[in-house]
Amino acid sequence: MPVEVSPADARRIALWSVGLLSASMTPARAQRASKARQVDAVRDVLGSLGAVQLDTISVLARSHELVAYARLGAVQRTAIEEAYWSGDDAFEYWSHAACILPMESWPLFAFRRRHYRSKGERWHGPPRHDLDELRARMRADGPLTTGDVGGAKRGGEWWDWSDSKIALEWLLDTGEAVVTRRVGWRRTYDLAERAVPVDLLHDDLTDDECLAALVEAGGRLMGIGTAAEIADVHRLSVSAVARYAAEVGLVPVEVRGWPSTWAHPSAMAWLDSAGRDRHRTSLLSPFDPLIWHRGRVERIFGMRHRIEAYTPAPKRVHGYFAMPVLHQGRLVARVDPRRRGHTLVAQRVTMESSSRAALEGTARALSEAAGWVDAVTVEIGETVPSAVRAPLRSMTAAAGLASE
Repeated sequence: MPVEVSPADARRIALWSVGLLSASMTPARAQRASKARQVDAVRDVLGSLGAVQLDTISVLARSHELVAYARLGAVQRTAIEEAYWSGDDAFEYWSHAACILPMESWPLFAFRRRHYRSKGERWHGPPRHDLDELRARMRADGPLTTGDVGGAKRGGEWWDWSDSKIALEWLLDTGEAVVTRRVGWRRTYDLAERAVPVDLLHDDLTDDECLAALVEAGGRLMGIGTAAEIADVHRLSVSAVARYAAEVGLVPVEVRGWPSTWAHPSAMAWLDSAGRDRHRTSLLSPFDPLIWHRGRVERIFGMRHRIEAYTPAPKRVHGYFAMPVLHQGRLVARVDPRRRGHTLVAQRVTMESSSRAALEGTARALSEAAGWVDAVTVEIGETVPSAVRAPLRSMTAAAGLASE
């Protein structure tokens, strides 16, 4: 018989499993640590999550930085970059989307690399640039950026890639090349045979072994979720979860109001032994693993959240890069921020609750984020409801930064 889990405990598991509840490395400890220890802490975050999504948008910071910040607080941004792109501990590949992944998970994506090779092309059609030339250049000269081979674009829109960019991405997709470093924001492509440890490079799992391992990893990251939510972590099929869930130890559970649900055994063990919750208060990237699956967010937190960066401005409801505010285990608001000099501008703040606790949590999240990006003032723009603007300004100032 499935184990019964209350909706409140399901919410706690969802927070705990992504490192936003009762984490062992608290922000206070992380910020006092040396840079080397901060680098290790960020690597630990990546290892526990298994995937951190990448995105080109940078408002306060890029999304991969915001994921670490939400869990560790104001660690040095250079420590975050070093943790992800030191060349030894992580690589970039297609998981939930374009993600940074722990190096030890390289073998798990062999099934996807084989799929791309058998298909012979991806979005831009078959590669037309001389692949042998690129292999030879990497072998002779070391890692390449697109700038080394003529640039990434033909000159049109962002997706209008050059032939050399398409070819490099093809080598990446099929596993001949790997990205373990970036120069600025540009990928640096190296031969996988040189960059991936040999014991991982030649650990060729079968498709069944890859899928089973990724179902387990998806269940671990979700903690508790439906087959569709677990599948969404690494973009697997729902049928793969149905096939492997029991085999990898996922536990069927019942949560009132939820569809058929699985839980990871580590989450159930934590629930049995959990003491007092230590909550985070933070702004969350719209690409944070907690909110990858929009239906799950609405079911657990009651927030219907959508990314509006690609929505025409007149049609946006909450803003270009609306960031949910996590406080006391709830999503209490959405903030659409931008930086203007040394000011963090909250262009629009939409409160899910107008309670004093929700306002104080939002003010604290704004103040702490501003300090992290070296802002000295916070400007509160439009608020919904409008009546919360004045108290939110006062609370933000009380939280530690001047408010405008």
